[in-house]
Amino acid sequence: MGGATSGRRRSPVEVFRYLDYRAFLADLYRARKQRGLSYRSFSRAAGLGAPNYLKLVIEGQRNLTPPMAARFADACGLKGDAAAYFQQLVEFNQSTTSERRNRAYARLTAFERYRRAHKLEMAQAAYHSTWYLPAIRELVASESFDEDPERIAARLWPAIKPSEARSALDTLLALGLIDRDPHGRLRQGTPVVSTGPETKGLHIANYHAEMMRRASDAMELVPAAARDISSLTFCVSPALFPELKRRLQEVRRELIELVEAEDDRTQVVQLNLQLFPLTRPVGEAGSVVVKSSKEGRRG
Repeated sequence: MGGATSGRRRSPVEVFRYLDYRAFLADLYRARKQRGLSYRSFSRAAGLGAPNYLKLVIEGQRNLTPPMAARFADACGLKGDAAAYFQQLVEFNQSTTSERRNRAYARLTAFERYRRAHKLEMAQAAYHSTWYLPAIRELVASESFDEDPERIAARLWPAIKPSEARSALDTLLALGLIDRDPHGRLRQGTPVVSTGPETKGLHIANYHAEMMRRASDAMELVPAAARDISSLTFCVSPALFPELKRRLQEVRRELIELVEAEDDRTQVVQLNLQLFPLTRPVGEAGSVVVKSSKEGRRG
């Protein structure tokens, strides 16, 4: 059996389960390796000159152009929607701006087989699609909660439309994030919704960006006595940075426990914690080279 023929055999790995095309290629190569696939035979199937091109792509040393993505899809045995999905996945992974990634992600989620394979991912995307869905879910825990969409819409800050509040309730019910007690009253379906310390989901990044914009708006809309917005700027060693992240994660867990232990909850608040560098590490390409004091006095 020739290399080109084996290279175009139907893919044994479900591409729609992946949000990283390099991970898909790596798993596909491992699945086919026992049946004789090699980097060289894949290159022949894709019409490539370099025998190790697949290896370089998997390791992130090479990107794929749109025409090359189409050739890779064919060599992987992907046809129809699967081939189109792979090419969109390449664009999604290689997009360099959040705007382009959002557009590419929207095209990925349009594939029905993707939606079937990523039900949890889609549920998280729906939950974090707008800032007020998590807010309404938390509002449900309040003793003063009223299910009337008009009251919910007016209670949020800034206010939303009653139709948006009704749609939010329907979404939360469909996801099981709220349900009804034996008396028909809405309640939280699970006590805490958390994405973990970090997540690569694009919808999570969009959610964090939206909440940061909310924090910026709060400086003008919310009286100073009703908010706390502050920041710290300090110089640290690379070794301390992981410890700072760990401490912040501990603080989040402690605050969740504190809130869950309270009985009389009436207001939904948002707490944002961000830790990010303002300078490049020493020695990184593009960093500023500091001259010695002697050189600095010249000229």
